[in-house]
Amino acid sequence: MITTDLTPGSPCWLDLGAPDVRAAAAFYGAVLGWEFASMGEGEDWEGGMFQKDGKTVAGLGRLTEEGARSAWMIYYSVTDADATTQAVERAGGTVRVMPTDLDDWGRMAQYSDPSGGQFAVWQPGKNTGFELADEPGSLSWTELYTSDAATAREFYGDVFAWQFSDMELPGGGGTYTLITPAGLPGERMQGGLMELPKENLALANGRPYWHPVFNVTDCDAAVAKVTENGGSVQMGPEDAEGVGRLAVCLDPSNADFVVLTPTES
Repeated sequence: MITTDLTPGSPCWLDLGAPDVRAAAAFYGAVLGWEFASMGEGEDWEGGMFQKDGKTVAGLGRLTEEGARSAWMIYYSVTDADATTQAVERAGGTVRVMPTDLDDWGRMAQYSDPSGGQFAVWQPGKNTGFELADEPGSLSWTELYTSDAATAREFYGDVFAWQFSDMELPGGGGTYTLITPAGLPGERMQGGLMELPKENLALANGRPYWHPVFNVTDCDAAVAKVTENGGSVQMGPEDAEGVGRLAVCLDPSNADFVVLTPTES
């Protein structure tokens, strides 16, 4: 269960790099009921914050990295971004953005795992991260698709000391690895990773990629909004036993995300 308690190694923020900020704001507003607070003036929308019921849930900025695809970046809370950077390098990862202070908001860094999956960390300052999680219209899970689950487990275990447990998917669908922050009980699971053939990772040219899972009250209604507003559906909607009803979606710029109506506990 994702919370806003800043447990080290747990998700605390996410933002989207989009080629058209205004179009992305309109799309996610329609699908997830988000409001967008622009940080630009007039027509010059370089980025801003998504809010749900007055609480900040994510960020949005213009995609500026040459050759990069539009995608969600997930940030994990750390107590020391510099120490985490050293751990990433020792474990065979790559530093994409060195630890950087964002005024007194906090300190961030971005990395790639040994297989190329991109992720980020946030060392909180005045800004601790998102203000709403695990509720409709907010982040409820994070998920890594990778062609090498063993390497991913070793790397992220070294960097974050995550705890892992495996479950077999029904119908011979393979093994799904559940992720829990260090020292926390199983009910605090925050995400998972799944091994897929490289040909199934075409969205990132065969590299692994993380994507967010957003809680919604009605998966089918959310999917209808996706397609009505220029997005597409890669899988679903379908029921996952013990999890809920979900669909894997793409926004109009092909950034991937999942909508999930969780099973009532």
